[in-house]
Amino acid sequence: MKRGKRTILTILLTLLVGLGYFYFALPAINLHDPSFYGFFFIMAAVYCGLSLFLGGAGLKDAKPQQIVKEVKRVAFIPAIACLALVVVFLVGSLISSPILRARSYAAIFTMQHSNFAEDVREISFDQIPMLDAVSAARLGNRTLGELADVVSQFEVAEHYSQINFQGRPVRVAPLVYGDLIKWFNNTGDGLPGYVIVDMVTQQAEVVRLEEGMRYSPSEFFFRNLNRHLRFRYPTFMFDTPVFELADDATPYWVVPRIVRRVGLFGGEDIQGVVLVNAVTGASRYYDVEDIPLWVDRVFSATLITQQYDWLGAYSNGWINSFLGQRDVTRTTEGFNYIVIDDDVYMYTGITSVGTDASIVGILLVNQRTREATFYSVAGADEKAGMASAEGLVQDLRYTATFPLLLNIADQPTYFIALKDAMDIVRQYAMVNVEQSQIAVNAPTVEEAERLYREALLRHNIITHEVAIGAYETGWVEEIRTVVIEGDTHFYIRLRGVEIFYVITAAQDPYVVLLNEGDRVEIYHGGVYGDLVLAHRIVILVSR
Repeated sequence: MKRGKRTILTILLTLLVGLGYFYFALPAINLHDPSFYGFFFIMAAVYCGLSLFLGGAGLKDAKPQQIVKEVKRVAFIPAIACLALVVVFLVGSLISSPILRARSYAAIFTMQHSNFAEDVREISFDQIPMLDAVSAARLGNRTLGELADVVSQFEVAEHYSQINFQGRPVRVAPLVYGDLIKWFNNTGDGLPGYVIVDMVTQQAEVVRLEEGMRYSPSEFFFRNLNRHLRFRYPTFMFDTPVFELADDATPYWVVPRIVRRVGLFGGEDIQGVVLVNAVTGASRYYDVEDIPLWVDRVFSATLITQQYDWLGAYSNGWINSFLGQRDVTRTTEGFNYIVIDDDVYMYTGITSVGTDASIVGILLVNQRTREATFYSVAGADEKAGMASAEGLVQDLRYTATFPLLLNIADQPTYFIALKDAMDIVRQYAMVNVEQSQIAVNAPTVEEAERLYREALLRHNIITHEVAIGAYETGWVEEIRTVVIEGDTHFYIRLRGVEIFYVITAAQDPYVVLLNEGDRVEIYHGGVYGDLVLAHRIVILVSR
C-alpha cells in the first residue's frame, strides 16, 4: 500500500478507535478537563501503532536503522502534539495551584452578613421535615415493595434528592432497572415512574407516569443520560445529575455545567445547567441567572462547602492558611437543608481552625443561585448539638439525626429527630445553638416546642409573651374530634373565621371541658395555613 493511502487508512482507523473510546469513556473535549489529555495521548499511541502495523510489510526486510527512521517519521507529529499538551498540562497545573493563586480561590465565593432572626422566619410545624435521608429512603423502598408488578422488575435509585415540590419539602428518586435482563425486557416502555416521600407527613408513594422515562443513568446505549448529554454537549464538563420535578410533576434531570475559574484546573464552579426531560430526552442549557424557578439543586452542598473553605483559608494568602492562621475558618463536618420562600437552602456551621465542638457563625446558601448569607452566631456545632440531644435519652439509646436549623422565638435552634435501632423516629429534641445546655425532648414536635420555649423563659432569654407564643381570643363556633394513634385531637373553630385550631387532650387536659359558645384564648406558634397547631387553651367564659 502506498504511503498516502496508508496514512488515510491509519487516520480513519484511529478516528474509529477514538469514537469507540469516546463512546464508552465520555471525556469532555475541553482543555480544562484532565481526562481529555489521557484521551489525546491514547489516540496518539493508537495512530502510531496502526501506522507501523500497516507499514510492517514494507519493513519486513529493513535494517534496524531504517526501522528507527520510520518510527521517527511516523511518531514525529504525534510526539510534538503530545509534548505540547504535556507542557500545557504542567503549566496549567502550576497556575492553578493555591500556592500561587490563593486569593483567586478566595474570590470565587462571596457572601453577605445579616441577622438570623430577621432573615429566617419561624415556620409552622406542617413545613418542618421530620425525616432524614436514611429514613426517607427506607420509607420509599418499602412503598415500592408493596407494588408486586413494579418491584419484580425495578428498584429505587440509591440517592433521594431533597427538593421543594408544590410548596412541600420532599425527597424524590427515580426507579431504575433491576439488572441487565430486566432492562432488556422493559426498555421499550422506559422506567414507569418515581418515588416521592413527603418529609413532613412521612407519606411515600410511587408515582406512575403515563409515558415512561427513557433517559436516565441506568439506561444503556444512547439513552444513557451521560452519553445522551456528551454527544449533544461534547465540550461541557458536567457535575452529578440531580433528579427533580417541575411544577407540573414532569420529571427532569438537572445537570450542572462545571467551569474552572483559576488557571486550567482550579477553582471549580457552576456556570449553568442543562435540563433534560427524563421522558422525551429534550434538553436545554440555561446560564445560572436564567434557570427556571422550580429548579432547586444547582450548586451541590459539597461544592458550596469547598468554595467557602477556599474563602476561609486563603483570604489572607496561602502561607497564612497554615502558618499563623489569622482569621482562618472552615465549614463544620456536615450540612442539611431548609426551605425558605420556595427555594432550598443548604446550611452548615462555620468554625475557626483548631476550635473543638463550637462555631463562630452559620452559613446559609441558596442552592439555585448560590446567594450566601453569614450569620454571626457563637455556640455549639452540629455534632455537639446531636450529643446534647442524645444525652437527654441516653437510657433509651436513641441516636440523633443531623439537625435542622430553625428559628424558634428568634433563637437559632437545632431541631433533631431521635431514632431507635430500627431507624424509626421516636422523639424530637430542640437544642439552643448558642447555649447547648438548653435542650429538651418530647414525643411530638408541638410538645418539644412548648418545653423549649419554657426553658428559654427560665434562662431569661425570652419574655413570657414570647414563651407562650401568639394567641387568639374569640367565641367557640365549632368543635370536632378525631382519635389518631390513641390520642384525641380537637379541631376548634372560632366565630367569624375559617381557621381550625388543633390540640390534643394530652397537651391540654382541660380541652375536654370546652363547649361551643365558650369564650377562649388559644395559644399557638403562628398562623400559616387553614390548620393551626395550638398548645394551650384558656377558657375565659364558660357557656
